[in-house]
Amino acid sequence: MKILVTGGAGYIGSFMVKRLIENGDEPIVLDSLEVGHREVVPQEVKLYEGNLLDKEFVKKIFSENKFDAVIHFAAYALAGESMEKPEKYFENNIQGGLNLLDAMKGKTSHFVFSSTCSIYGTPKKIPVSEDESKKPESVYGQSKLMFEKVLFWYDKIYNIKHINLRYFNAAGAALDGSMGENHEAETHIIPNAIIAILENKPFTLFGKDYPTPDGTCIRDYIHVLDLAEAHLQALSYLKDKNTSDSFNLGAGKGYSNLGVLEMVKKVSEKDLQIAYKDRRFGDPPQIFADNTKAKNILGFNPINSDLKTIIESAWKWHSKI
Repeated sequence: MKILVTGGAGYIGSFMVKRLIENGDEPIVLDSLEVGHREVVPQEVKLYEGNLLDKEFVKKIFSENKFDAVIHFAAYALAGESMEKPEKYFENNIQGGLNLLDAMKGKTSHFVFSSTCSIYGTPKKIPVSEDESKKPESVYGQSKLMFEKVLFWYDKIYNIKHINLRYFNAAGAALDGSMGENHEAETHIIPNAIIAILENKPFTLFGKDYPTPDGTCIRDYIHVLDLAEAHLQALSYLKDKNTSDSFNLGAGKGYSNLGVLEMVKKVSEKDLQIAYKDRRFGDPPQIFADNTKAKNILGFNPINSDLKTIIESAWKWHSKI
């Protein structure tokens, strides 16, 4: 299949492109390279460098290619920043997506969307199922939920079938250390803890007074390799069933922030200084996935998502760069 991958030069997108090639598909990448990296796009893959907000540019891509499906990763994804620059998030994450959908009309009818567990806010029930109430606590989460609503109506009106994949915490790197996370402004706990060790600096941990066993937040970590595989499964589901749906993508197990830091120390065999700060606004005490639906319907199997494997792969990657 010929697949357009928006954000294909980013962290998760680059793993998706690699997996599509392994599967015998033909990925085409659309990326602004604002946060993505040209060097992670394989030479044999066509790269359109530009912005989804440029409607004519997006239309041109569809006039030059006949796509079987679109996988849409491209988005701003920092919850904290979204509360400071809401217009940036609403414009890019919604209007950019609308431009993509409008270019698809009458041409491409299958769409896989990178959504987020942030749409749930602070859940009432743990683990979180797809039916949990949606109460985002950041503009980022709200923008993703709003675009899920857009997709609902584009299915009804234009027959564009979609899968919403609601990620929990994407993490990890290629098992051989050849690819991994490389954000200019890193916000994720695992790479930041590893970087703190490598640079011999203290790690800043926000909040130690949450109503959890050790007082720190509990999160669900999903290996980027398992995420990429789930997107392949979503494409197959659309091809076979031609129906829209939503799925949680998480390991189905929660780890506390302190538990994650302890595993980083164990894997690296080094100590880590922790500097505690007050809680951040909008951080729920705990959230982890009920992934039963994805397992039963898509065949989702997060085989690489035990915490030790995630951190070992991340350590191997960050020790090299």
